[in-house]
Amino acid sequence: MNYNWNWSIFWEPTPEGTGTYFDTLISGLEITVLTALGAWAVAFILGSLIGIMRTLPSKPLVVLGNVYIELFRNVPLLVQLFIWFFVVPELLPHALGIWIKQLNNGPFYTSVVGIGLYMSSRVATQVTAGIKSLPSGQRMAGTAIGLTTVQTYRYILLPLAYRIIFPPLTSEFLNTIKNTSVALTIGLLELTARARAMQEFSFQVFEAFTAATVIYLILSAVVTIGMRLLERRLVIPGFNGGK
Repeated sequence: MNYNWNWSIFWEPTPEGTGTYFDTLISGLEITVLTALGAWAVAFILGSLIGIMRTLPSKPLVVLGNVYIELFRNVPLLVQLFIWFFVVPELLPHALGIWIKQLNNGPFYTSVVGIGLYMSSRVATQVTAGIKSLPSGQRMAGTAIGLTTVQTYRYILLPLAYRIIFPPLTSEFLNTIKNTSVALTIGLLELTARARAMQEFSFQVFEAFTAATVIYLILSAVVTIGMRLLERRLVIPGFNGGK
């Protein structure tokens, strides 16, 4: 059986009448980027809070932070998305559950929340590691000049910690982008879902997923280059090989 290659398929109109197959892939890319950015905002903010909790002198907060990380890090992302999309609305009060299920762009919001919470556990471990890597004298210096705990974290510990963990945070951001592909299972029309739809309509499976692969590679390369340029400006002498 010979496969009929057709690279011009990208310029042919789709059966949906929404443009060409190339337009479809680009729309999927836009959803991928928006989902990744939204999920990263959730992951970074919540992960920072959990990471800080694990470095505080309060044992209950440390235990709570550890439980959070173990819960979201050890449950597969696909399972978490299914729980948020199919199970949680059924557990809520009837009216609220119906409202959520009828929400426009429900798969998008669910993906942002689900992927964001999943990735926040990974960000939290990085933030904790960054804070603990700092010399104990940094925290003592804040206390010595009369700063509160919140002020010590805000003005001394976190600015240094974020700059130290910037390289691993770059990797986590790239993982967030790649994890958006899992969201096709709950109906999110991101890049992988669009490529899958293209091959189902046109039967040009190799062209569809080759294009998706190239787009993912270009997107990852742009993010990596941008992050590397920013990393050079944030490097701290004496940390992570900074000079």
